[in-house]
Amino acid sequence: MWILFAFGSALFAGLTSILAKCGIRKTDSTVATAIRTIVVLLFSWLMVFVVDSQGTIRDISGKTLLFLALSGLATGASWLCYFRALQLGDVNKVVPIDKSSTVLTILLAAIFLQEGVSLPKGIGIVLIAAGTFLMIEKKESSGETKSAAWLWYALGSAIFASLTAILGKVGISGVESNLGTAIRTGVVLVMSWVMVFVTGKQEELKAIPRNELGFICLSGLATGGSWLCYYKALQDGPASVVVPIDKLSILVTVLFSYLVFHEKLTAKSGLGLAGIVAGTLLMLV
Repeated sequence: MWILFAFGSALFAGLTSILAKCGIRKTDSTVATAIRTIVVLLFSWLMVFVVDSQGTIRDISGKTLLFLALSGLATGASWLCYFRALQLGDVNKVVPIDKSSTVLTILLAAIFLQEGVSLPKGIGIVLIAAGTFLMIEKKESSGETKSAAWLWYALGSAIFASLTAILGKVGISGVESNLGTAIRTGVVLVMSWVMVFVTGKQEELKAIPRNELGFICLSGLATGGSWLCYYKALQDGPASVVVPIDKLSILVTVLFSYLVFHEKLTAKSGLGLAGIVAGTLLMLV
C-alpha cells in the first residue's frame, strides 16, 4: 500500500506546482507560501480528527517532536525557495532542479538511515542526475526573466527538500502519519508568517487578486493531499524508494505546464525527462 500512497503523493505534488504558478503571477511568493500553509494546516488537522489520532499526541516522544520540528523548518525553507524560483523562472526549468533532491536524499538515506544502494539504484542515480542536467540546459523560453536568480532558489529548494525527507523519515517513525504531518505543518506556518513580517510584506495581503487567491488555496489543498500520502508512504516504506516515486510528479507538472503555460520541451530536455523517469523506475527494482 505504501507504493500507492507514494504515487498519490506524486500526482498531488505535480498539481501543486501548476496551481501555485497560477497563483503567483502578481502575488509575492513569500506571501503566497504563508497563505497556502494555512490551508495545508487546516486540511492536515481535519485528517487527524477523521482518523481519530489526536489522542495519541500525548504519547509522542521529545525526539520525535524535535525531528518533526526540524523537518518542518526544512520544508518551510524549501517552499520559500521553490515558490520564489517558480515566480522567476519557467516551471519546466525549476521543477527538474527541485526533483534532483532525489539523488541527495538517496545518498543521505544510505549514510544516516543505512538504506543500501544496489546496482539498479546506482544506475538510477546516474540517469536522474544526467536527465536533470539535460532539462536544466534546455533552451530558454521567451517569457522567462533574464536573471539567473531562479537557479539558486531552485537549488536551495532541492537541498532543503532532501533534508526534509530524511528528518521526516526519522520523525514520522514515532507518530501516526496524519498527526505527524499536522504537527510539522504548524512549524512551517509559523516560519512562513515570520518571513512575511520580517521582510515587511504583510501589506501586500490586501492587494492579492481574487483569482490568484483561489489558485493559492487550491495549491494548498493539493499540497495537503500530497503530504498526507507522502508521509504515510515514508512511514511504511524506505525513503530511498518513496522519494523517487514522489518525484515522478514531474510528469504531471510537464504535462500541465504545456497545457496551461504552453511551455514546450526541446528534444534535449525531452531526453532528460526520459532519463529522470527511467532512473526513478529503476529505484523500484
